[in-house]
Amino acid sequence: MTKKELIEKLNDLEWEDFEVKEAKAAVPKSCWETVSAFSNTSGGWLVFGIKENGNNYEIQGVGNAEKIEQDFLNTLRGEKFNVFVDTKQQRYVIEDKTVLAFYIPVSAQKPVYYNTQANTFIRRSSSDQRARKNEIDAFYRDQTFGTKTSELAPNTSKEDIHTTSLKQYRDYMARFNPDVSYNRFDEDVFLSKLRILDNEQLTYSGLLFLGKRDTIEKHFPDFRIDLLEIEGKSISEATSNYSFRLGEFENLWDYYFECFKRLKPEVDVEFQLTDQGFGQELSPGLKAIREALVNMLMHADYFAPAHSRIRIFTNHIEFYNPGGLPKPIEELKAKDLSLPRNPLITKLFRMVRLAENAGYGFDRIEANWKTYNNTAPEYDISFDATILKLYTKSQEDTKETSETVQKQFVAVLERLQNELKKEPADIAYVMELLENNFNSFVQYTSEHFGDSSETLRKHFGNSSERLREHFGNNTVVLLLHIIFDKKTTAKDAAKTIGVSDRTVETYLTKLKEANVIERVGSPTFGGYWTLKTDKNK
Repeated sequence: MTKKELIEKLNDLEWEDFEVKEAKAAVPKSCWETVSAFSNTSGGWLVFGIKENGNNYEIQGVGNAEKIEQDFLNTLRGEKFNVFVDTKQQRYVIEDKTVLAFYIPVSAQKPVYYNTQANTFIRRSSSDQRARKNEIDAFYRDQTFGTKTSELAPNTSKEDIHTTSLKQYRDYMARFNPDVSYNRFDEDVFLSKLRILDNEQLTYSGLLFLGKRDTIEKHFPDFRIDLLEIEGKSISEATSNYSFRLGEFENLWDYYFECFKRLKPEVDVEFQLTDQGFGQELSPGLKAIREALVNMLMHADYFAPAHSRIRIFTNHIEFYNPGGLPKPIEELKAKDLSLPRNPLITKLFRMVRLAENAGYGFDRIEANWKTYNNTAPEYDISFDATILKLYTKSQEDTKETSETVQKQFVAVLERLQNELKKEPADIAYVMELLENNFNSFVQYTSEHFGDSSETLRKHFGNSSERLREHFGNNTVVLLLHIIFDKKTTAKDAAKTIGVSDRTVETYLTKLKEANVIERVGSPTFGGYWTLKTDKNK
């Protein structure tokens, strides 16, 4: 049966995500990876008694439902996992066969792993992926969500505050929030009351917000807010990496104004101040952009190896932030929950009326942007990153025709395919071609090779970066071989990559286990590898 038919038979389940396992006589060992992945990512259903065969599902049933159910639940509540894993379960009888379904929710205590920390998994698309060290580190930081930047920064003092930034901040507060009590305090009390300074040391928040860059970089070596202006609707369309890149500034306070200065021209409404200098004069478009910018700065994970980034394309603005959300976006939007990652930074923005009292501002961004140009923001949210896109022009005006994309990509494609014929190929050059022309690659290959853009993006992400990080450059090159030439053998790919046949076979096994590729036809003669698609579901 198809996925749709299976869901119809199990119609009372909420199918955000699910994984099926055979379980004829015992709990399958592979299920623990899925339990970890669901717990660490976004939750999902684990279903026993069903065999997956390509895009089809066969109901086989479980051998001893009572025993398997108890063994599974006892393991979850025993010592195998580092934390207690809660679940709810359902039992079904379909075609006289018993099927067990267990819902694994997102855990509040991440990372969730079994036996050792090395067995920490996350969910990528429809597969379980072993978490990398930086991803595990992010889980531990999130255990202190809302507190980490409130801690004291070692070896700092009042001398590490940038005096010009502090003066500008106080002047701004006096102008735009004149009635707040902080205006009446002298400097030392002011710094103490706002917890910029605590016990003669700067908090991490105070350092980031008003500190000297030299001191900030001692604690955050790669501190910066990246803003790029790109001449094109996408990276692949651009004639160069960028036409403008924001330089380095002292702290978050400085970065806010410099970023807003570059963002304002993207909204074709003149910016004017009222006599009071703030409030009603902001157009809906500027309000949305300001909210998006402030949200990015307030909710970034500054301890992550990545950094916040704004990319201004000719038709949209993209805000990228390291760090996921504390709760699903739907819940944050519905309840307007105030769960800031950096509460002190949030307060510092709020005290000068650049941030609201509550919530993540999604509803305000959406309402103001829709009023501005009748387009809706787009979100791409994972456990370790948040991306917001605001289209400055109607998406109907930005669609590229297939003919245009082909003309743009055909020369690149030829270079790419020629490089893949070399023994060995220049792997770095192949990856550069792919990264710089990724959107065109997706569209062109979907039209010419029959793989949907959804399938390609599922495997590669919004760039090849995600897959490359999990499997390595060599595996990406192998995947390109598979896409472009169905007759490719392991021996052919090995010569291109410069590794042994056995190593390529290992790559193929990993891709197959991750549900990226599948074998069509004979496993030994006449068959071929191809991208796994949803065509037959």
